[in-house]
Amino acid sequence: MAKSRGFSHVSKIKRKADIFVRAPSEGASQPAEKLPLKIEVFEYWADGFTEKRLASLSELDLSKKRPESIVWVNLDGSIGYELAEEIRLKFGLHPIIVDDIVNPVQRPKSEEFDEYIYIVMKMFSLSGTDNPETVSEQVGIVLQNNLVLSIQEKPGDVFDWVRDRIRTGKGKTRKSGADYLVYRLLDAVVENYFQVLEKIGERIEDLEEQLVNNPTPELLTKVYKMKREVLFMRKSVWPLREAIRKVETDESPFISDYSRIYLREVYDHTIQVIDTVETFLEMLSEMLDTYLSSISNKTNEVMKVLTIIATIFMPLTFVVGVYGMNFHYMPEIPWKWGYPTVLGVMALISSGMVVYFRRKGWL
Repeated sequence: MAKSRGFSHVSKIKRKADIFVRAPSEGASQPAEKLPLKIEVFEYWADGFTEKRLASLSELDLSKKRPESIVWVNLDGSIGYELAEEIRLKFGLHPIIVDDIVNPVQRPKSEEFDEYIYIVMKMFSLSGTDNPETVSEQVGIVLQNNLVLSIQEKPGDVFDWVRDRIRTGKGKTRKSGADYLVYRLLDAVVENYFQVLEKIGERIEDLEEQLVNNPTPELLTKVYKMKREVLFMRKSVWPLREAIRKVETDESPFISDYSRIYLREVYDHTIQVIDTVETFLEMLSEMLDTYLSSISNKTNEVMKVLTIIATIFMPLTFVVGVYGMNFHYMPEIPWKWGYPTVLGVMALISSGMVVYFRRKGWL
């Protein structure tokens, strides 16, 4: 049921990347862990490319790049104020971006400065395999003339297929400008949203079946937890939609008309992600109602059984109460067959009531 309701938008998108799954040690449960900085540099042009791994940012010399080439610098790992300041000076960024880099809890946004465009977004992944949970990290992208800088919190991302396009020369990446590379990075992140949503939809479907068959307080806790995950995704995707819309529609010199068409496609995909997220939220709310209804039905069944039992024993209690009175002159007291006769009458009353209840459909 979840797939038919929640994946109508997912099925429309051709998936270009496998779902991004993190090891448990890399999840959001350890935000204070200091991860070493990894620096990856791609320089490419129409007929070739170079790929480097640098030990420190000081090894990066942008003055030696080819005039016609595009440079993509990808940083991932823990970044403190000192390193963030070094990044700012190296790429000529505004001081306000230092706080965004050091404190990766920013709302998705896009800002245009005189010499570059700065985009912040959330990249989602699944932590673990047995009982995966949705975790996120901040990704910052800076677009300058013939230069793209991407900054991530943790190792691992959804950009491998972009790297493969640069290495193999397939597609339009090496033949296009830096703005097209930014489109590819944005598209990779948004495409991965669909992969994560598909896994969330499967988990929702399993929870829905369990709630119908055997509602328990533990399942209710899982539903609330799942709802928080989906709500966080909505809070991340809604502002991202507006950020992409702003980049696409603003008359920025850093975005060509050629790339605007592709950015509009990414914008459409974010709308489809939002629609799917809203559908999941509606399903989870209905599941909470289903849980409450199931508990109420179980309580009603128990009360029904108890009421029937009490109703059957009411006349029997009356008969026993009458014959339990300690009067010396009472009918049937000295009669030899009085005791079995009363028991027989009580049995007939009970049987008759059971038959009556069955005919009424109460049993």
